[in-house]
Amino acid sequence: MLESMGFPLPAESLLIGASILCATTHHLSIYGVVVAGVTGAIMGDNFGYLIGHIFGFKFLHRYGKYVGLTADRILLGRYIFRRHGGVVVFFGRFIAVLRVFVALLAGANRMPWHTFLLHNALGGLCWAGGYSMGAYFLGQAATKLSGPIAWGVGAVAVIIGIWVLIFLRSNESRLIAQAMEAAKHDKDLISGIESEVTNG
Repeated sequence: MLESMGFPLPAESLLIGASILCATTHHLSIYGVVVAGVTGAIMGDNFGYLIGHIFGFKFLHRYGKYVGLTADRILLGRYIFRRHGGVVVFFGRFIAVLRVFVALLAGANRMPWHTFLLHNALGGLCWAGGYSMGAYFLGQAATKLSGPIAWGVGAVAVIIGIWVLIFLRSNESRLIAQAMEAAKHDKDLISGIESEVTNG
């Protein structure tokens, strides 16, 4: 819930870790983890949306830097929302950088709440439910492996994880560069932010 409100916390790692714990020790219920993950994701995003909607870009520019929401990322969010709207809310759930800030940016961009809620709920269900159940079944499968096979599977998982992290980082840089270029040719893209920061 806190990550979805804009705090850079490791919700994804927590979901995966808890689900693997469910699969390997049976000290937790996987259904409880799924319910907690989905509920927290949806609630946190709605709180984040409310914060962004009430306080707007002036608030994000002033305090966003303390949670990693830089001016470039605010511009990136404005650019993406203008181009893709509610789809960003759904798919943003699966991208580490967007997941933290998408609700704040949706509120600041004045996305209609009913549109946000629909995409948010679907995204939260697929993200939290999918990651939890996927990690749970992988954890169950891993307990049946032993020796070199288990070490091989673990090494492949680490390599994939590093590759995904590098890909997301480079993709964010590319999107920010595109947003900056778009801003040079579309003054409306930044005028709304500037006027709200100045007059808000």
